[in-house]
Amino acid sequence: MRMKRYAIVSLLALFAATSAQAALRTGTIQYKHGDVVLEGYLAYDDEKVTDKAPAVLIVHQWMGLTDYEKGRAKQLAELGYVAFALDIYGKDDRPANRGEAGKFAGKYKTDRALFRQRLNLGLEQLLGQKNVDAKRVAAIGYCFGGTGVLELARSGADVAGVVSFHGGLDSPTPADGKNIKAKVLVLHGADDQFVPAEGIEAMKKEFNDAGVDWQMIYYSDAVHSFTQKMAGNDKSAGAAYHAKSDARSWEAMRQFFDEVFAR
Repeated sequence: MRMKRYAIVSLLALFAATSAQAALRTGTIQYKHGDVVLEGYLAYDDEKVTDKAPAVLIVHQWMGLTDYEKGRAKQLAELGYVAFALDIYGKDDRPANRGEAGKFAGKYKTDRALFRQRLNLGLEQLLGQKNVDAKRVAAIGYCFGGTGVLELARSGADVAGVVSFHGGLDSPTPADGKNIKAKVLVLHGADDQFVPAEGIEAMKKEFNDAGVDWQMIYYSDAVHSFTQKMAGNDKSAGAAYHAKSDARSWEAMRQFFDEVFAR
């Protein structure tokens, strides 16, 4: 999806992360959606990326683009991917607490058209990088971002695959399943009480009715936010880190990429 009606401005400054990781290049990209300035984060390893490389778009959780997504971008860069963590909210719009985060995320969950515009605009920034193989691009997202990658797929975005980590799962517009070109991997905590079972079943029906190539993995003893250490360790709170599921889900993503990026 091309964002023809909106000006896009890309400002990229790359620098070596540390002397110990001299090959790792990271930096910010500023771009615009109307009058809103967005700022994403790019990472790649210039020793591993010497030509057109597969690339991964990262969609942030409800607190916006944070060090968490930047860390994931670096991890992906170390695997040889060009990674770009997009910005849905805006450079100057960062939630200060969970209450604000709920309002920010809610704005886009209730306006899926706007959500999809911001998602596709972020994808355009990644595709605009000279070292990206446009035929081998995937997207991953966490929590709010897990919902986001499914919406990106439903928008008809030409990506090879999407991976939802503990995302919100539902089917607000079932007919949009027919737009999905990507293979879909859903990674979900078996004890996640924030995601209603009826939403999961509706999503499955949407995908099946549309003939989507999808798979879903449940992780035992895991609740919402199981990949995020900042969620803490109190499972009774409904969101908590689960180290085993974090490691397993990352490995599942890697295997998925091996499949969808195969030439």
